[in-house]
Amino acid sequence: MTSIALRTASPAKTRAEAVVVGVLPDGRLAAGGEDVAAAYGRKLSGLLATVGVKGNVGEVAKVPTAGVISSPLLVLVGLGRDPGPAEVRRAAGTAARAVTNAASVALALPADSPELVRAVLEGYRLGGYVFNAYKSKATAPTTPAEIVVLTAGARRREMTEALDEAQVVGDAVVAVRDWVNTPPHDLTPPMLADAITAAVTSANKSLPSGGTKVKVEVLDEVRLAALGCGGILGVGAGSDAPPRMVELSYSPKDAVTHIALVGKGITFDSGGLTIKPAASMSSMKEDMAGAAAVVQATLAAARLGLPIRISAVAALAENMIGGASMRPGDVLTTYDGTTVEVSNTDAEGRLALADAFGRAVELRPDAIVDIATLTGHMVLALGDKLAGVMGDDEMVAEVLAAAEVAGEDAWPMPIPEFMEGRIRSSTVADLAQHDWIRWGGGLFAAAFLREFTGGLPWAHLDIAGPTFNKGGPNGHWTSGATGYGVATLVELLRARSVRAADAASVPA
Repeated sequence: MTSIALRTASPAKTRAEAVVVGVLPDGRLAAGGEDVAAAYGRKLSGLLATVGVKGNVGEVAKVPTAGVISSPLLVLVGLGRDPGPAEVRRAAGTAARAVTNAASVALALPADSPELVRAVLEGYRLGGYVFNAYKSKATAPTTPAEIVVLTAGARRREMTEALDEAQVVGDAVVAVRDWVNTPPHDLTPPMLADAITAAVTSANKSLPSGGTKVKVEVLDEVRLAALGCGGILGVGAGSDAPPRMVELSYSPKDAVTHIALVGKGITFDSGGLTIKPAASMSSMKEDMAGAAAVVQATLAAARLGLPIRISAVAALAENMIGGASMRPGDVLTTYDGTTVEVSNTDAEGRLALADAFGRAVELRPDAIVDIATLTGHMVLALGDKLAGVMGDDEMVAEVLAAAEVAGEDAWPMPIPEFMEGRIRSSTVADLAQHDWIRWGGGLFAAAFLREFTGGLPWAHLDIAGPTFNKGGPNGHWTSGATGYGVATLVELLRARSVRAADAASVPA
């Protein structure tokens, strides 16, 4: 169990086994490292030149201190010019992988605001993440027994609250990474539903005294059929692991607003009869990341005691090939009675989400946010580091603002008017699920989902790009699952609850 604390100690005098400081391109140590710079004096520039650290983002070097400072190891990380929370978060993540055997680490990176405190701790915690559950010779985690964030504001309430929030968000992101990294044969829809139920039970036990518990209900294939959830049942028809709909409810007595979170949970996506190329299938265990994010964001909100009612719906299915698989040309009837003509069985996520939206809309939330690894089109448009955000202008702006604070890159995308004609191009059903036009497929998918929002304020996050890092570690992102979206959702919930409370306190 790692101990995490804020302290005002000097980085030059701390007895932690390793001290991390930031380096700027002009050869100075960044804020937080002033005492270390003073201890080295004129020798600092020569030291930086010797180890090759020029202050650029991504640079890292370890230097034995030989008694110049109290700690035996100095870790230098590049911060780039004008570093903010995003750069600090990446630098802390880079440092975490460099310190592999220290029992205690003091982080003397810029941390003079709550946002920077969060960035330092989240970056270090997530940068040192290791998933080794299936390794016969497991790699030891890089997380030390003690992490200390050094800041002059250690005794300020807002700083300690930021540290607590960073721990909660970090726990949630790690949980999502673990689920997404788990091989799909060990996390089928029923297995993931069980894992979610267990996570809710565990989270409820850890709530502070008087905290509002999260309720969970699992709808199995029999219940889904009785309810008329033809979309998710069609997606899961080809698998011997039947689909599940998992519904979470967090309803604190002091709730000032109500939001619904909807997540896509395709535990493995073969493409169905419209089968994917083999190379595109290898990481398709990631296709349940949206469902994982909404579950963990809801549990994080409960742990933080946010005064906001949350209704979360996770649509879980496995898209496989079998004698009962849905076919191109089939017409499915979703929960709200809409008929949909299937053209591409590899565009399955929107079908499962249609039923999940129907369940959420019935609860009449003030807004709906869905998150899904929905389309390869969004990766083509924005690359593999940014999420696309679509929906109502105000909700899109709200999500983008939350993403910026959370340190997750996102970009607004349109839903053009002409998409209305494309999604209504079926001659046999109310909606066309897909139309095989190459251009604007991610926008088509968003326009399709909009049909199931009941006219409520809504935003859609397409996280197909940033949810899984197929390359090497980069900053606080390790290889594999990134946990993208959790921090954005938690910040969205926090900010929305603050705004709603402020609005309620203004006299009419």
